[in-house]
Amino acid sequence: MVVKRRQPTLAGELLVLQFAIVVVVLAAVGAISLTQSAATFDRVEGRRVTALAEQLSWNPLVREQLEQPAPAELLAPLVHSTLTQSGVSSVTIADVRGKIVSSTNTTIIGMPLPLGDPGVAEARGWTGYLLIDGEQELSAQVPVLDASPDHHGRHVGTVMIGMAAPTAWQRLVGASSYLAIYLGVASVLGGIGSWLLARRIKRQTLGMEPREIAGLTEHREAMLHGIAEGVVALDPQLRLTLVNDVGRRLLDLPEHAVGMSLAALGVEGRLHDVLAGDGEARDEIVIHRGRVLVMNRMTIVKDGRGLGTVTTLRDRTELAQLERELGSFRSSTELLRAQAHEFANQLHVISGLIQTDELGEVVRYIRALRHHRESFDLRLSSLIRDTAVEALLMAKSSLAAERRVRLRVSERSSLDRLDPVDAADVATVTGNLVDNAIDAACTGDAGDGAWVEVELRQDTSSVEIVVRDSGPGVAPELAQEVFTRGFTTKAAQEGQRGIGLALTQLVCRRRGGEVAVTNTADGAMFTARISVGNPTREPTEASR
Repeated sequence: MVVKRRQPTLAGELLVLQFAIVVVVLAAVGAISLTQSAATFDRVEGRRVTALAEQLSWNPLVREQLEQPAPAELLAPLVHSTLTQSGVSSVTIADVRGKIVSSTNTTIIGMPLPLGDPGVAEARGWTGYLLIDGEQELSAQVPVLDASPDHHGRHVGTVMIGMAAPTAWQRLVGASSYLAIYLGVASVLGGIGSWLLARRIKRQTLGMEPREIAGLTEHREAMLHGIAEGVVALDPQLRLTLVNDVGRRLLDLPEHAVGMSLAALGVEGRLHDVLAGDGEARDEIVIHRGRVLVMNRMTIVKDGRGLGTVTTLRDRTELAQLERELGSFRSSTELLRAQAHEFANQLHVISGLIQTDELGEVVRYIRALRHHRESFDLRLSSLIRDTAVEALLMAKSSLAAERRVRLRVSERSSLDRLDPVDAADVATVTGNLVDNAIDAACTGDAGDGAWVEVELRQDTSSVEIVVRDSGPGVAPELAQEVFTRGFTTKAAQEGQRGIGLALTQLVCRRRGGEVAVTNTADGAMFTARISVGNPTREPTEASR
């Protein structure tokens, strides 16, 4: 059986660390204290032994006996009394030749006096450390001068007084009681401080230990960089605190973006509004650098204090393209349904006339329907010679008629046959603008007089699409937001959101063009421009 070792707690780790710091600090303090003690000893005891040596050198007995043949007998009592009264380690007297004539250490009598400096032999004083009988002593050497009137000031000998210096151990033992007290007090204070600090840290870390926080951070990093959605976190000052790889790629942010503000990163417009908004946001659509982004923002609040926001981003560009294609199929279905409904109504009229034996009226009714259809088709074909766009407008006219909206093509229109790729984009933009115009015309006050007018103009390098309607128009403050937010003209009135006009703008910009909206006296007018290649002209009857 494997026994799992218990991991140390944060409080225990802090206590051990605090105790180690206290010990290190006390050791440093002790070393400094010993150094200061040695300096104090040198200064205080050096002055004392110097003063004692000077006092002894000025003693008349010492001055007189150093000139006598056997001075030791009379100087010995003076030397020992000085040792006893002063508490020094040694007292030594030497004659002018440097020979020791009296000392508290009788073993060195008759031996040369160790000089701390050569100047001592020349009647100069000196204070410092000497090795005396195997021990370091702080010694003072003072010259003895003759006091007789005939030889006043003549050097007759040297007095040396030494004080044994305490060892480092002796100084440490002397201060051990204080060090123990310091260590005890510091340990108690350190333990209490460590416990309080651990409690505070654990409150701030929600009761988790450091290893748990490290594990959580590793899992968070793995999760953030492993998910397919972008994640962006901002603090209350709108500074970036977190962004994963997907978020950095979708927003085109630099590697060092964390810590920078949105303004410094150049984020503005609709994207800035969604990221920096208050409260929560669900499925906000943002068109950013050719991408359709769906963003969800959530505000982080703890203990009533706002900590910032977290926004997730999903790239829905491909999905938007699929929705556009699906919308085209749905639109085709609606067009077919509208045409079937129109044909059914016409057949009902014909059937009713036949049942009432009004055969002449049946013929006249059919001729009128044929003339109306042929006149519209011929008129449309003369203006719009691209079959894809022509078919689109013919189908949209049936859908508009079902919703009691008249769709007309301006006499100023002129469109030649386009390249299939260009024709697909022109049809997409035209279809989106016409659908939005029909929705707007249905919500207007024109009643049965609702209308939508389409005008397509072509030059050598572009196609301009103008769609007017009799709807209520677009509020001036929403003139730009209908494209950046994905509003439709109907949504501009009701507050709903879509991506029809946003995709229209995306197609126009991808083709080097632009789309804009203005209000007219009758309603709204959308103007789109798309760059196209060289047109292919349809051969005319004359050329055939």
